[in-house]
Amino acid sequence: MRTSIRVRSVAGLALGIAFSCQPVWSQKPGSTGPTGGITGPGPSMIPSNVPGRPEGPAVPSLNANIYLTGNVMLDDGTPPPDPVTIERVCNGVPRAQAYTDHKGRFSFQIGQTAGVTQDASEEGSGPGGSHSGSGGATLIGTQQRQMPNLPDMLLANCDLRAVLAGFRSDAVGLGTRRTLDDPNVGTIVLHRIANVEGSAVSLTSLQAPREARRAYERALQDLRNSKPAEAGKGFRKAVDLYPSYAAAWYELGRLQQQNEDTVQARQSFANAMAADAKFISPYLKVAELAARAQNWTELADTTSKLLKLDAVDYPMAYFYNATANLILGQLDEAEKSARAGERLDTPHRYPRLEQVLAKILARKKDYAGALEHLRRYLALAPDAGDAAGLRRELAALERLSGAAEQAKAGAGGS
Repeated sequence: MRTSIRVRSVAGLALGIAFSCQPVWSQKPGSTGPTGGITGPGPSMIPSNVPGRPEGPAVPSLNANIYLTGNVMLDDGTPPPDPVTIERVCNGVPRAQAYTDHKGRFSFQIGQTAGVTQDASEEGSGPGGSHSGSGGATLIGTQQRQMPNLPDMLLANCDLRAVLAGFRSDAVGLGTRRTLDDPNVGTIVLHRIANVEGSAVSLTSLQAPREARRAYERALQDLRNSKPAEAGKGFRKAVDLYPSYAAAWYELGRLQQQNEDTVQARQSFANAMAADAKFISPYLKVAELAARAQNWTELADTTSKLLKLDAVDYPMAYFYNATANLILGQLDEAEKSARAGERLDTPHRYPRLEQVLAKILARKKDYAGALEHLRRYLALAPDAGDAAGLRRELAALERLSGAAEQAKAGAGGS
């Protein structure tokens, strides 16, 4: 029975790793979309709005007057060198609303998020349950008839924040705002977190020549307008003009990966890392490619480098590192990563951390510990696709745990 659990653990994680944990890279900042499979910081790096003009199709007419603008600034007084995700957080649940432009400005209309990639765990889309009442769509769908002042209600218990890995954002309270208030919320300041060396934006962007920067920004605009071929040419022009343009190499690699040109994508991500070793985004994409290829050695190595650059913003990177080390037989390293991720993921947005920790402990014959974490995973994700198989595994662990307790009691009695 023990062997069966071990085999199922490795096989299940190997098959599911690249597809069942989509929140990981979309998390911060939009790390992506975070976009199919493991979605990385890619989409969140693409501006999707133009300050001063709302975007996307109208949602309900009641949202029409809830329009917010502002800007984001680093704590040294400079704008972020690349786009930053703007989130509305209501009752603790985040919802991506817009991205900043190259000057750090943003504007959006509540409920209109066309072109904005959501974290897969937001508003009930992620594993482990659903959220209700946290976003405009849910509130409108359930309470429109009872709440005539609905536009103002969409801001109740809400804050606005900027999301960028390696930084802590000031929060702008929205609860006291009303429909006819000045839409400008002012400046949101990002403060660098101590002991975080990596960044979700590349500082080499600041040194890019004007023509290279223009080519890069036009390419981002082409992506917004669903013109990937033109965008690819723009990114290529940007790196030709400025070979150290890490952000452009990264975006070019994303396009190549979407076109299933894995070899060229790997090279572009490698170029991005060579140009800026502290730029986190390409590490995320290399980890994605390694996971899909089931190259566990590369996955363990890449995520270890990532976590040295930023140990606080990517809890699911710990999941990938723990899974890779589990499959490689490095159980102590696997347990260390899984527990670090679990401590970091206090909102339990990534329940598979519980699952991998259960598998690690089962391999180490700590059946009681494995039972605890597997039960927690099933409680957090009762509708997970593998729930039926895991419940059978749970029953097997219960038998093994009971047998171990009986053996322990027998040894004590003798």
